[in-house]
Amino acid sequence: MVKAKCSFWFGFLGLVLVTGSTSSPSIGTAKTRLDKAKIVEVISKEFNEAYVFPETAKKMEAALKKNLAEGRYQSIDDPQVLANTLKEDLIAVSKDKHINLFFMEKAPQNPEQSPEAQAKEVAAMEADNFGFKKLEILAGNIGYIDLRGFLPAEYGGATAVAAMNYMANTRALIFDLRNNGGGSPSMIQLLTSYLLAQPTHLNSFYVRKTDSHEQFWTSAHVEGKRYLDKEVYVLTSGGTFSAAEEFSYNLKNLKRATLVGETTGGGAHPVNFHYLKDIKFGAMIPFGRAINPITKTNWEGTGVEPHVKVSKEEALMRAHTMALQNLLQKSKDADDKKRISWALESLKAQHSPLTLKPETLQSYVGRYGDRVIAWENDQLTYTRGSRKNRLIPLDTDRFAVEGVDYFRLQFHRDGKGQLVSVSGLYQDGKTDKSERSK
Repeated sequence: MVKAKCSFWFGFLGLVLVTGSTSSPSIGTAKTRLDKAKIVEVISKEFNEAYVFPETAKKMEAALKKNLAEGRYQSIDDPQVLANTLKEDLIAVSKDKHINLFFMEKAPQNPEQSPEAQAKEVAAMEADNFGFKKLEILAGNIGYIDLRGFLPAEYGGATAVAAMNYMANTRALIFDLRNNGGGSPSMIQLLTSYLLAQPTHLNSFYVRKTDSHEQFWTSAHVEGKRYLDKEVYVLTSGGTFSAAEEFSYNLKNLKRATLVGETTGGGAHPVNFHYLKDIKFGAMIPFGRAINPITKTNWEGTGVEPHVKVSKEEALMRAHTMALQNLLQKSKDADDKKRISWALESLKAQHSPLTLKPETLQSYVGRYGDRVIAWENDQLTYTRGSRKNRLIPLDTDRFAVEGVDYFRLQFHRDGKGQLVSVSGLYQDGKTDKSERSK
């Protein structure tokens, strides 16, 4: 048996460490004669030795042997199909979503023994920007980080530091973990260190084999400014898993973030990869359990429940809206309130535009000085100079201009209700007016 040293790695990243990519390992698809009794015996032995809960490992062994005796595996000739079936049976007993089995024709190289393999692994991480998919400043100076994985800080630390410093001057911060399948505690430590003023105990892992605990704390030092006294939001989905769940769970229990979205997947156990060379199977086996210092438990099997439950598709808009509303409520400055209200109105226009009848929209068509309002492809458009933009109604006579957050159009009517002019409204309070010429 070959075991890759990937202590305290979560989810798919345990497989990354072994194979050097996030894709499935190379498997054989040709049908072959399988010694199913031996396969069940080897898998059972490995889980009995390594799985975090010994009593559950015994129950899994009993289930596999019962299924074997009853012929559940008899007609399976494809080794990967057998691996999938055995995995399903193990999870059915344990409810542990970190368990995985797959057929592997060859043992993987241990990255610690192969500089070439480790360099390939780092290159794969770099190709994914160490999980940082997107950084954006949303309307109202709200920071947004789309993080797809918690890569080890020893590799992705510089990228994380750059991301947090880029966000330093935003007024609230949204971490999007809706597509994050897990990763390394070291990245959790690094990112959370920016959000807390003092070194803080985040989590502990109990390791069955050594009957020991390992603690994880935030750092006393960060590069750049900490992100303190500002609202933080975390977007979650049913696909948010493992280390991404820990980040969410930690911040929720520390009362440092508001979680918005769906209940997460429910995987709290760190895993190690094992290669079972006698049967050519790879196994991801949870070897410990997380213990939160506040709750004294974890999210295994239950997931992390958000503060605000909405669909994953709605989560970003809801968090963005909440961030702006919170700023508006706290602001004491009249000009600042105007800016925040402007951003809220833009957000509403983008996601929930007012619906006007086509004949109403077409009534705005015309030339207003050097401004042209046209009806094209069932849309109202605005052209000034060479740029053309779609108009989005905010109310009957006021429109947002798609793609131009700082600008609006206000139409004016005479005493008879006829459209006679339009004004450009700017976020800084300036206006300019154009009379209708036709």
